[in-house]
Amino acid sequence: MAYAIKTEIEDPAAETFVFAAQKTMYGGKRIAEGDVIFLFASENEGGQGLVARGVVTSSEATPRRPDIERQTPRVSVAVHRTAMATRRLGRDELKRFKDWKDGRPETELHFKFYRQATNKIVGVSDEASAFLNSFF
Repeated sequence: MAYAIKTEIEDPAAETFVFAAQKTMYGGKRIAEGDVIFLFASENEGGQGLVARGVVTSSEATPRRPDIERQTPRVSVAVHRTAMATRRLGRDELKRFKDWKDGRPETELHFKFYRQATNKIVGVSDEASAFLNSFF
């Protein structure tokens, strides 16, 4: 399975990235070393959307806090960049894909990343992974 992360990325051209205690949704908590991950620089922090593809070099679940009843699972990951995006893909390009039942990879990405604007790690389908690979 492939994954995608939307978060603040200060230097999209960096060779390695470390993302601490990231919220996970849609299967994102299963991310593991060796998995492919697509990096989206969050527009909430001035980013431009899809910037790179990488391989997870380490993954560690953040322990749950006993004093909080409902918690979203969080994971810390380190990533080695393997490619830079050659075309733009972000909120503006995905916002028109709102028919949640159309089965399109664009709709899946819009739903998982932009229906709720929070930054997160998500699992993506094989179709969405193939679509994202076309940007490299």
